[in-house]
Amino acid sequence: MSHRRVAERVAQYGLALLLLSCGGHQKPLDVCNCTPSAPDTEDFRHNQKHVPLPNIAAQNITVATMLTWPQTPVPAADAPRSGRELQLFHIGNAFVQRTFEVLSDCDIHLEISDVADKGAPRAIAEIPSDTEYCQTRQSFQAQLAAHNFTIGTNQDLGEIDPALPIDVTGLAFEDEPHPTRGSALVKTIWELHPAKVSLTQ
Repeated sequence: MSHRRVAERVAQYGLALLLLSCGGHQKPLDVCNCTPSAPDTEDFRHNQKHVPLPNIAAQNITVATMLTWPQTPVPAADAPRSGRELQLFHIGNAFVQRTFEVLSDCDIHLEISDVADKGAPRAIAEIPSDTEYCQTRQSFQAQLAAHNFTIGTNQDLGEIDPALPIDVTGLAFEDEPHPTRGSALVKTIWELHPAKVSLTQ
């Protein structure tokens, strides 16, 4: 085999490895047409999470602020929104550390922190699968693709390294603790859910 053919083969293998490492082997998700694997009745406080963002002024906070919110007894599975959950919050300077589409309810899960360090404490934000959030989901998917990251459905492959700067606006939501709701670096059951997000670079 000629040196030129060898070089071409090496280049081809290198490209293939690059695509695999960036998630390029995955077919991009149709983020606006997902079918949940579980019924709504199995989703904790489903109706409270799938609501539009209200047309009210958002309060500027940080992830550190969320980590200070008291974690009260777990609400009932059908508890209506109340208190802090009726307030809209904005985090303008955060980093998305991890993201994937949740198979059970099709929401896009994000773990965010105040700094880019991979060991930083995190909180969760989620973009619902509802039609009104389709544009946000598509935009977020495209922004991540520009950074060679493909949103998947396997949370073990959802870590983004390096973390990317992001802007998040959403309603506070108190979830229930459960083993699969996030990585060990998620330090609160409070979330921003529903949320709209946008990478800031």
